[in-house]
Amino acid sequence: MAGTDSAQSARRIEATPQEMRRILASSFVGTAIEYYDFILYATAASVVFGTVFFTGVGPGVAQILAFGTLAAGYFARPLGGIVFGHLGDRLGRKSMLVVTLVLMGLVSTLIGLLPTTEQIGVAAPLLLVLLRILQGVAVGGEWGGAMLLGFERAKKESRGFAASFAYMGAPAGTIVGTLALSLASTLPREDFLSWGWRVPFLFSAVLAGVGLVIRLKTAESAVFQEAVEAVEEKQVPVGEVLTRYPRRLLLAIAAGISGQAAQGLMGVWALGYAVTQLQLSPTSVLNVKALTGVCVIAVVVVAARLSDRIGRRPVMMGGNVAALLLAFPIMFLLDAGSVWAVFLALLLGLAVIQGFVAGPYGAFAAELFPTRIRYTGTSMGYQIAAALGAGLMPVIASSLVLVGGGSLWLVALAWMGMTSIGLVALVVAKEGKDHDLRDIG
Repeated sequence: MAGTDSAQSARRIEATPQEMRRILASSFVGTAIEYYDFILYATAASVVFGTVFFTGVGPGVAQILAFGTLAAGYFARPLGGIVFGHLGDRLGRKSMLVVTLVLMGLVSTLIGLLPTTEQIGVAAPLLLVLLRILQGVAVGGEWGGAMLLGFERAKKESRGFAASFAYMGAPAGTIVGTLALSLASTLPREDFLSWGWRVPFLFSAVLAGVGLVIRLKTAESAVFQEAVEAVEEKQVPVGEVLTRYPRRLLLAIAAGISGQAAQGLMGVWALGYAVTQLQLSPTSVLNVKALTGVCVIAVVVVAARLSDRIGRRPVMMGGNVAALLLAFPIMFLLDAGSVWAVFLALLLGLAVIQGFVAGPYGAFAAELFPTRIRYTGTSMGYQIAAALGAGLMPVIASSLVLVGGGSLWLVALAWMGMTSIGLVALVVAKEGKDHDLRDIG
């Protein structure tokens, strides 16, 4: 009789094929829209904001200031992870994902309407920082919930693949956002800097509306509902994560840093370096980044599928080892000064390295925490890793280029340092692909 009850419970928790398609579509599309907005800002910081919002300083300093506002968004992401993770573990994954999507669409639209420094003075960059922080809060709550919607409803043998849809949305959003800004950059430079860059941000309102329709039709995570019913005394999720599971949180942070460092370095800083230092066409560089995004999606799928067969740790460790071996060659390629060399550098840094780390990461992090605090734990781990890796690397790299007199060898060493942190964490961590979600304690 107990076996029958267990089987019925498993069937209730696992989605039907039709439900799973709807869930994965919601996870992918919603995350793609949010990351369209978030990465659109990152790309604009590389090619526009230094000129529009940080006038009166040299191009190198302006670039660092622009990347500083970018970092502000990344450092706001853990706050979003804590707030929305807490509410998501109490009230449900779906409701929080609706809130994050609306918030992101609103903030991005306001960025598109923001006056320049020439128009309102120092208030412009200050408002830009404030809006970027709100963007970070929204994205901080998005990834964990979107990933868990698929992860918690999937069969055990396909949890890695299901969790990866939330991550696949990121490069998909990057592709659309980059192409939108690339199209705007074909305008005469004066028009692009005055109004052309704003159009992709304003388009966010339309995308948010589409995503909202899809997300409202998605069902709540069944394993979450079961866990809520089983808990007699509710604790504060963030408090439980910090007091009972600090080691697992540190593992989630450290294991994610290397992939995030690759994103910050090659997905953001390298674009600004190619445009401002190598004097390559912004349109060409943005198109190359969009093409790389397609390759990232393909590698994420392969890496996630592979992690369902051989485990999360071996696949992610492979990405880290690749980063250690390729850091210097990638810097040499980037400094070669041609668009195709930049493309190859991005392909190695984002598709090969980041793809193999990020593909299994969602499942890896989710399998560290019990259901009652999984949204909070995974969100905190991922977003703190994003703040330390993707948030800091553009600023660190830009500063090291100035310190090194234009040489990139210090940048390569910094990247290898970040990667080593992730590799050590994966060596220490235990494999979780065969765990039953209800038995994780």
